Amino acid sequence: MSGDLHTHSNFSDASLDIETLPFLAARAGLTHLAVSDHDTALAAEYAYAHPMQEGVALIPAAELTAFDAKRGRRVHLLCYYPALTPALRAFFACMAQRRNAALTQSIAELAALYPQFTREAVQKYAARSGVLYKTHAMRVLFDYGYTDGIYKALYQTLFNGKTGKVLHNPAYESVETVLHLAHDAGAVVILAHPSVYKSMELAAELLAVHAIDGLEIDHPRNTPEDQKTLRAWAQKDDLIVTGGTDFHGIYMATPIPLGSLTTSDAMIARIKALAHARKKQF
Repeated sequence: MSGDLHTHSNFSDASLDIETLPFLAARAGLTHLAVSDHDTALAAEYAYAHPMQEGVALIPAAELTAFDAKRGRRVHLLCYYPALTPALRAFFACMAQRRNAALTQSIAELAALYPQFTREAVQKYAARSGVLYKTHAMRVLFDYGYTDGIYKALYQTLFNGKTGKVLHNPAYESVETVLHLAHDAGAVVILAHPSVYKSMELAAELLAVHAIDGLEIDHPRNTPEDQKTLRAWAQKDDLIVTGGTDFHGIYMATPIPLGSLTTSDAMIARIKALAHARKKQF
């Protein structure tokens, strides 16, 4: 009896409809599910409108992207029960525009490399949100026989973070700015997968000023060393601890089924109680 609190749908960069995920969660024996799509209100709106599906309680969520200027790295913040404030919606709209502008450049360059490649083919995979992602472009190349998967050698050639031939990243707002938006929305804020973007130093800094409510520890890409440190920090400061698969359907480098990593009922209860207390402010 627990929940996968880090999953994605095709409201952002995953392959499945959000309506399918509660079915997967129910068959995995979960009681709770958070679909935490990137920088969009769509998944949270769905959860607010469908609080229970397939016998699974849906937790409204979003995964916000920020930038740690001190270390020059992206940061992901999991936000649970956010109020969809005008400021937060404006942030989502801005990120959608920036992502589309960045991938539009990539699409033009891909069309020059692969004459069969078109923007229309990419847009088919972004139909539910209208926001274009690298995974959508790779899916088209997969469909057309240029690669045998999304995150294979061709992805590294085209989109590697340092040498990708067609990589264009959107601009991201600062950690401080995004945290301010999340706090003003009354969200319960968890630092996502600190190992992925080497965010351990940032985690320590945020915890020192009580800027986050907890840590995502049970994640498939957190290293055992970081997990040990994170658990010590969580125990010392009585933090909320979450777990999740970061499920993206077929858009994953290493397959992991939804529900394979979870958050305990006790921690879910803490998230709900804290969110309820903060909602009284709105």
